[in-house]
Amino acid sequence: MLISLSIRDIVLIDRLDLQFDAGLSALTGETGAGKSILLGALGLACGDRADRAMVRSGAEQGGATAVFEIAGDHPALALLDEAGIAAEPGEPVILRRVVTADGRSRAHVNDQAASVGLLRSLGDVLVEIHGQHDGRGLLDPKTHRGLLDEFARNDAERRKVASAWTGLAEARDRVDSLRETRDRAASEEDFLRLAVEELDELDPREGEEVTLASERKFLQQAEAALSELQSASDILSGGEGMAGRLNGALRGLERVRDTLGRNEDEAAADEAGGQDDGEDRDGAGNALTASATARSALDRAASALDRALIEFNEAEDALSDAGAAFLVEPGRLESVEERLFALRAAARKHSVAVELLPGLRTRLAERLDTIEHADDRLKEAEAALKAAEADYGEAARALSATRIKAGAALSEAVMAELGPLKLDKAKFRVAVEASEDRPGAKGWDSVAFEVSTNPGAPFGPLDKIASGGELSRFALALKVCLAGQQDGLVMVFDEVDQGVGGAVADAVGTRLSRLAEQGQALVVTHSPQVAARAAHHWKIEKSEDGDTVRTRVRALEAGERREEIARMLSGAQVTEAARAAADQLMAS
Repeated sequence: MLISLSIRDIVLIDRLDLQFDAGLSALTGETGAGKSILLGALGLACGDRADRAMVRSGAEQGGATAVFEIAGDHPALALLDEAGIAAEPGEPVILRRVVTADGRSRAHVNDQAASVGLLRSLGDVLVEIHGQHDGRGLLDPKTHRGLLDEFARNDAERRKVASAWTGLAEARDRVDSLRETRDRAASEEDFLRLAVEELDELDPREGEEVTLASERKFLQQAEAALSELQSASDILSGGEGMAGRLNGALRGLERVRDTLGRNEDEAAADEAGGQDDGEDRDGAGNALTASATARSALDRAASALDRALIEFNEAEDALSDAGAAFLVEPGRLESVEERLFALRAAARKHSVAVELLPGLRTRLAERLDTIEHADDRLKEAEAALKAAEADYGEAARALSATRIKAGAALSEAVMAELGPLKLDKAKFRVAVEASEDRPGAKGWDSVAFEVSTNPGAPFGPLDKIASGGELSRFALALKVCLAGQQDGLVMVFDEVDQGVGGAVADAVGTRLSRLAEQGQALVVTHSPQVAARAAHHWKIEKSEDGDTVRTRVRALEAGERREEIARMLSGAQVTEAARAAADQLMAS
């Protein structure tokens, strides 16, 4: 629903802010007051072409802002999401357009800069304008198939066609890909076979280069390392050998310790013998003390030699283990280098890194297998394509049947509406043409709403055959028959009552009122019968202030509305009879 329309410096309007409600709103006023300016401003906000002539004389720029209230499932939300513009269900959608005096324009959606294309796309799903020269909505041939589908309620058939089309496209891509691969790869068969045989023989494995390079480096260092280890071992074991010398030292220490032990025993015996010579006793005591000191030192020396002998033995064992580690299989270095160089040569030949050789081998084998079995796979793909074509054809024909049936029903319904709208000599039909050479995701049918306005006249496109006033009435008849198919769409009718009056104008008003019950409709009208049916009434007036001309719009209360409808009935001089007639129209 259109909530508000704000206009700044557009043609004769300097500043205007309108608030709209649900239901039918009528906009009336004398000819030339500026009713078309309002529709032009709404169209500008909804993405219509901008023209610098729209900018009010003397202003640098003009603009229009339209604010819409939409439901949570409205298609406008999907367009906003696709454009990356934040919009939450329940929040209004704000379309704003500014055009400068030099013809440049800017577009904004929800206060974010946007393209005019997005503005136009949003306008198409928010507003449907039916005017004498308007190509939107029902009068746009590009919308006819979608409108017929909505009338037919053929969602299931359309989903089947879309699914079948996807399967058909995939089957075609599969066939095309296999043919291209076969034709391209056939010339490579000899190369592929030789390459796969060589790689199979080489049998490259993932991570092999790193492992071989590391082993090669170790093997290259092994000979020198083994020589150094042998030298170290010879030094340790040279002559009597360090172990022999250490053991000899320990035996010597043991002999000294034995000698000290005998001397200590003799000294102790002398002291215990009770000799009176004090000097001899002192000598024996001193000897014992010295012997104890020597024994302690010898113990420490023996302990150190024991530890040295243990460490030495451990060093010899470690040297022996290290030497064993560097003992390699004869010829292993040559074998490793041969394997490493073979891998690198293959990688250079195929212009890839060594680590990519296993994957290359798989891919080349797959390509060779494709060539060898290309005909079989192509036959399978072609059979699948024929099946997909049959599935699509069946689904498309079923969809066509729903359209043909719905087209007949819609044609009959519209024809029933034409008489009351003074189009009783006109004929309407929905032309559904199956074009099997132009299939697509929405089927292969072209749909067009066609009319014949006079007996015997040929049918032609709705927007080409009907006159300005007839267009609006055809659109009204169509919209009445399609009511409920496009919920949430604001409908605007510009002078739908042109050239009619009396009962026909009343029929137009009745249908507009019925349409507005579905949501919201705005009508620019000169017909009192139409204006009387409106729930809301706006009067458009033009005023002059010196050389300045301005357009004003004001909402009419009950009494003002009665006067306006009476004016529309009687002209410049409003009579009591006209007021009485206005009362009668408003009460009907």
